[in-house]
Amino acid sequence: MSKKNSDIIVIVGPTGVGKTKLSIELAKLYDAEIINGDSVSIYKNLNIGSAKPTIEEQEGIIHHLIDIKEIYEDYSIYDYQKDVRNIIRDIRSRNKNIIIVGGSGLYLKAALYDYEFNDGTTYNNYDELSNEEIYNKIKDYDSNIDIHPNNRVRLVRTLNKIDNNEELGKNKSKLLYNIKTIGLTTERDILYERINLRVDKMMEEGLLEEVESLKDYYNKSRVLNTAIGYKEFYDYFYNKKDLYTVINEIKQNSRRYAKRQYTFFNHQMDVNWFNVNFNNFDETIKIIEEFLKK
Repeated sequence: MSKKNSDIIVIVGPTGVGKTKLSIELAKLYDAEIINGDSVSIYKNLNIGSAKPTIEEQEGIIHHLIDIKEIYEDYSIYDYQKDVRNIIRDIRSRNKNIIIVGGSGLYLKAALYDYEFNDGTTYNNYDELSNEEIYNKIKDYDSNIDIHPNNRVRLVRTLNKIDNNEELGKNKSKLLYNIKTIGLTTERDILYERINLRVDKMMEEGLLEEVESLKDYYNKSRVLNTAIGYKEFYDYFYNKKDLYTVINEIKQNSRRYAKRQYTFFNHQMDVNWFNVNFNNFDETIKIIEEFLKK
């Protein structure tokens, strides 16, 4: 890759497959800076539950859009779109390469594709709502809209348009940049086991203590009430659920989210998928490096 105006590398995939490690190694190889593509890592103090890369894990590589907002502040997909595009211009002006890494598909697509938002537009993932709940909200607005209840991508997009008084049916999908999208994947049973173990590790690393330090903000923080790994604790604080139930809900919600991530990336972006060799991750990196040379 040349150092100027080269393809943007985008790394996607579910939690626990090695996106952070891959991004660091590629950033070293290509003299790149990294832009965060995870909607929760944007917020300060949401560290363990978001699996945010630590300072040690960042290995001195410049990371953008991490810890830029307080948990009680609003930050929309429109804000993310503007910020990413400004950062891309800045990085390129310094003749550096760009890597975007994360699993928030709607954020990535809004930033990289020709999606138009008006000033003041908000854009939600509606993670707190089931497909059926979103579907019913849309039908309450317009009973003639024909969307399959299982098509979450279209459901979320349509409900956002309704909430923002945008014209329904208006959807642009033109890429604004040359990108190469790398997807890390593994067999479903392996992924689900890794997700379960990852949640256990988060608890060992102090997730409960992290959340307890933030519990006074639940009534004024949208992200605490919608982000997996945090929203599940709300009822725990009010003695409606025990810790065992909360942990299992985080695992279940994380597995369901991983499934939705695959659905989104397979249908909304042109992803080059690579099976991860967890026993020899360096081999996975080598294979991806060879792909990027083509």
